[in-house]
Amino acid sequence: MPAPDPTAPPRRGISPKTAVGVVFVASLFMSIMDTTIVNVALPSIGRQFGVDPAGVGIVNVGYLVSLAVFVPLSGWLADRYGTRRVFLVSLTLFTVASLLCGAADSMAQLTLYRIFQGAAGGMLTPVGMTMLFRAFPQEERMRATRVLMLPTAVAPALGPVLGGWLVDGWSWHWVFIVNIPVGVAALVFGLLFLPDYRVERAGRFDAAGFLLSGAGFGLLMYALAEGAGQGWASARILVSGVTGALALAALVLVELRRPEPMLDLRLLRDRIFRTMNLLSLFSGAAFLGMLYLFPLLMQDALGMDALHSGLMVFPEAIGVMIASQVAGRLYPRIGPRRILVAGATVVALCLAAMTAITPDSNLWAVRGLMFVTGFAMSHVFMPSQTAAFATVPARATGAASTLYNAQRQLGSALGVAVLGTVLTAAGTVTVDAAGTPVANLAAYRAAFLVASGLALVAALIALSVRDSDAAATMRRVPGPAAEPAGEALQDAPRGV
Repeated sequence: MPAPDPTAPPRRGISPKTAVGVVFVASLFMSIMDTTIVNVALPSIGRQFGVDPAGVGIVNVGYLVSLAVFVPLSGWLADRYGTRRVFLVSLTLFTVASLLCGAADSMAQLTLYRIFQGAAGGMLTPVGMTMLFRAFPQEERMRATRVLMLPTAVAPALGPVLGGWLVDGWSWHWVFIVNIPVGVAALVFGLLFLPDYRVERAGRFDAAGFLLSGAGFGLLMYALAEGAGQGWASARILVSGVTGALALAALVLVELRRPEPMLDLRLLRDRIFRTMNLLSLFSGAAFLGMLYLFPLLMQDALGMDALHSGLMVFPEAIGVMIASQVAGRLYPRIGPRRILVAGATVVALCLAAMTAITPDSNLWAVRGLMFVTGFAMSHVFMPSQTAAFATVPARATGAASTLYNAQRQLGSALGVAVLGTVLTAAGTVTVDAAGTPVANLAAYRAAFLVASGLALVAALIALSVRDSDAAATMRRVPGPAAEPAGEALQDAPRGV
């Protein structure tokens, strides 16, 4: 396929950067919010279908496992059929699955449709990130990463708030139906304006790599999601976890010997890509673990309902959004290393400070603490995601995005699993002197300290970052008026 003229006018008057940014942000917002908005609806779903609280969790577990299975496949599909086609098909499937979930009239149907939804969601994020990083040249990657702050920061915090309002005012069906207008609007916009990026040759389909990665990530995700609830010593969790780990070990051996692997693990030889993946794993585990833990504390210890506990989380999103402007300006001047170390260290301190939250705590002080946590976390999110792809060749962007997103999914599951295990081991309920059951604040303190430790590990990893490795992403660029039309397409061909 011949490479296009890089000075060609943008499709229908919309620049590729704008088109990719709009469609990807809308889709990513919908996909990320779906992982938190459903949590609020689980009790209502269980009551309608007569399923106990332990059993209703399969709605989320099926989604997470399916998502983990299909993330590795996304890179090859995008290279083979083009990012535009794969992304729009995935977006269509996700929207249709949301409609089916909203219309489900049994637990079996809802679980099946959530698996369907997870398969589509597993391809949306890696393919969208590939498009974004191919649309923006290296020196504008921080600007591209800033685009991702809206869905990455706001969606997880908005999910419980919107979910609580929909469940209380309408019904649990609406936590799925709310995706439909967003999905349809993004799909129409994408059909009209979204450019296509593909490599010259996708390579042969790696069946062994797909089966091993699907089994490994899927089983490990299941074990991490269910381990705290079912008990890590239960036969089902042990078999799933060990089998998943063995499958991933076999995957490493197989993929390193294949000339065209499903997961290009050779990319981890790239020092900054490897370091940023490791840092993102621990920082993501700390952050997503905190987002799981904090609402539980608000509801158990402070007696809040789901809606108000969600509102307590929201200052974190505001902090991330404000800090994205600060981090974006600091990055070209001082590089990622100092920003990452400072950001992860402050996050660790904030998580440690959350151990002091009690029913007598000033709520505005708690909101301020959440704001600072989000502000600091933005200084981890943006530099790590920008620098991770600094030395990745354009032709390998799809494979690198697949690896990066597979790691992020494991990191989020790891954080929830570890903190959930701490809560279970310590016991979230104790008995006071009068024999009345009360929240065991010691369990939450222990969990927050573990989360703080995960963030501190990320800070230590950040000390090994070399700013020189990220030099390509630190170059300052002139304003939009000085940028030649179509410059973003120099890295990859564009099709119709």
